[in-house]
Amino acid sequence: MANASWSDKMLQLLRRMNNFHSPGSSRATCLRFEIAGAQIGWIPPHVASVLKGYPGVFNRPHGGAISLCHNLDSYGSRSEAVDNVLQTLRKGRSLACLKGWRDEKYEVMAKFCDTPLMSMERAATSLFGVKRYGVHINGYSWSENGELRMWLARRSATKQTYPGLLDNLAAGGLAAGIGIKPTLIKECEEEACIPADIAKMARPVSTVSYTYEDEEGVFPECQFVFDLELPTEFKPRIGDGEVQDFYLLPIHEVKQLLVCDEFKPNCAMVVLDFLIRHSFIEPDTEPFYQEFVAGLHQTL
Repeated sequence: MANASWSDKMLQLLRRMNNFHSPGSSRATCLRFEIAGAQIGWIPPHVASVLKGYPGVFNRPHGGAISLCHNLDSYGSRSEAVDNVLQTLRKGRSLACLKGWRDEKYEVMAKFCDTPLMSMERAATSLFGVKRYGVHINGYSWSENGELRMWLARRSATKQTYPGLLDNLAAGGLAAGIGIKPTLIKECEEEACIPADIAKMARPVSTVSYTYEDEEGVFPECQFVFDLELPTEFKPRIGDGEVQDFYLLPIHEVKQLLVCDEFKPNCAMVVLDFLIRHSFIEPDTEPFYQEFVAGLHQTL
């Protein structure tokens, strides 16, 4: 792909981030993860074999699915039982993703609007292929001559994932018990020192959804996307150390950076969504316009 066009490179990124949908993925061999009769994830075969060692928590595979034992019939009992298993597996160090244990719980449910069925350690979600949700904020401002410019963050070199890569102005996962807008305000303040009275002006504009797999498991994710117009004189500042720098760049530079391996991949998708919504990418001039839109909204 050395001589590939911008469009080709962008399409390849979208395909990588949706590789669980591609021919040859592990989807055909994964087992459904079910709670109370509802599918809430996908369990890869190597994980299913490990779970057989915990018959007091997980039923044996049946009909292509693994479910929790029937006596685990409440949010609390399910969360506690699965966490005990994960704590044990964490000590064994055989599952690579558990090395990144964060002591942060995510809610588990079939759909975002459903009542959560349990909570699960963030680092373990890929073992069960349960959907993870987050909030991403596009920060932008207008120059004196009317040019739209975007604020980008560069992740700290010590970040556990994707160190040193470009990111949206602020972003964060939805932890158990914390809503979307409160998460947005918290992340803006912690990562970029954006005060709440400015952050609360962010507008919900879209979702970006995708599912990829790697050696650590299956990652179905949905990001709630917000646009935040910042005052021309405002400059974000480094807050909690998760970011090492901020840049205010013209859109043509941001667009080129998307395909230069500079971006955390899902953040590149959020910026692509911004470019499409603000008509910097148009169907008359972009040959993969339909593929871009579809790739940003792939759901299981």
